[in-house]
Amino acid sequence: MWVKKSEIKTLSNNIRKIIDGQEIDLRDNAEGIWGMLKNDIHTLAYHKVEEADVLQKERNAMTDTLVNISHQIKTPLTSMMIMADLLENAPHDKKIEFLKNMKEGLVRMEWFASALLKIAKFDAGAVEFSLENILSSDLVKLALEPFQILLEIKNQSVEIVGDVNLLCDKRWTGEALSNIIKNASESSPKNGIIRIEAGNSPICKWISVTDSGEGIEKNKIGSLFRRFEASGSGKGYGIGLPLALAITRGQNGDIEVDGGGNGRGATFALKFFK
Repeated sequence: MWVKKSEIKTLSNNIRKIIDGQEIDLRDNAEGIWGMLKNDIHTLAYHKVEEADVLQKERNAMTDTLVNISHQIKTPLTSMMIMADLLENAPHDKKIEFLKNMKEGLVRMEWFASALLKIAKFDAGAVEFSLENILSSDLVKLALEPFQILLEIKNQSVEIVGDVNLLCDKRWTGEALSNIIKNASESSPKNGIIRIEAGNSPICKWISVTDSGEGIEKNKIGSLFRRFEASGSGKGYGIGLPLALAITRGQNGDIEVDGGGNGRGATFALKFFK
């Protein structure tokens, strides 16, 4: 089969145009090897274009993520630097207040760094759940450990009601519950009460966490589980709730939210379906 030099040159020029981002259709309905070759080149060229688009979107997403992380870290750091500058000449009662706020900020930043690493594991598909039978009361104890300091700083108390046996990954489910409790603490005022309840229904077993805040507006509930969106209190990093949801759904579960309001705090229920 003979192919004209001009046809080869035209094909070559069109391939270069596709590489440069232009939309050129190389497909040829003519029978024969030349038509098949042009169709195959068309398919290959556009696969490459699509791959380049995906890579660019991933780069943009990574840039946005880094900007968000930078913002989340910069804000508390700036606050702590200001307090550190004022600490030396501050009166005694202010020193105590500054030190308490700085300790709270450091604890929250440590949690943020840890949560980022954990959610990166989910993104990489590197999480494997090890299921075992465990009492919800034991999970609650595990989940409360990282936040004893924060609870003490705000003089918040925890009320635990009920107990149920769950089949789940102890470490990861404890992490999910811990993030829900953190959100409840941030949403509750000083001297507030956080209620943690466990129970059993015909379709699932559940653990719920209810704060003593002002509740969450219905139109804001949908954004709670999007990364780097503010928590219900507007004080969170916007990563704990998405991580909790990923952990729960990874174990045939889900998280249900009752926004509360009118004197009731919001309730987050981790449900594990039977």
